[in-house]
Amino acid sequence: MHPEGAATRHGGVPRGGHRGVPHTADLRVEAWAPTREECLAHAVRGVCESFLDLTGAARVRTRDVVIRADSDADLLVGLLDEIVYWLDTADEVPVDVELAPVPEGLRAGLHMADASSLPVTGAAPKAVTLHDLDISHRPEGWTCSVTLDV
Repeated sequence: MHPEGAATRHGGVPRGGHRGVPHTADLRVEAWAPTREECLAHAVRGVCESFLDLTGAARVRTRDVVIRADSDADLLVGLLDEIVYWLDTADEVPVDVELAPVPEGLRAGLHMADASSLPVTGAAPKAVTLHDLDISHRPEGWTCSVTLDV
């Protein structure tokens, strides 16, 4: 059995995934994958799955954004800030994310669904915190962990 949100490659070895971690009065998500972009995409999926059931969600539009940052940690915060922004302003969440590196940042294709059309499973995030924020590259791949206020 693989951790929540895990994708597998041949041989059943976990390739990437995400999981929610118990955290008092906040939301904490950990993600992992072979590449930085896959790890960040898993973090986005983990955040969205923490408060909505995305099963069968229909894409209604794609939002293309460029996130500029000086560090990988700032990219993680900037990407999740985008998720919170679109949730607050348009009641939309990404059901799929395509990330590509660009000079000094990332280009994100956020394939959005109407949040109001999805079953609510938890409290929605209100802001990304810097408390215990981490994104790291190790020999086995990338990992990140982030806490959000709910």
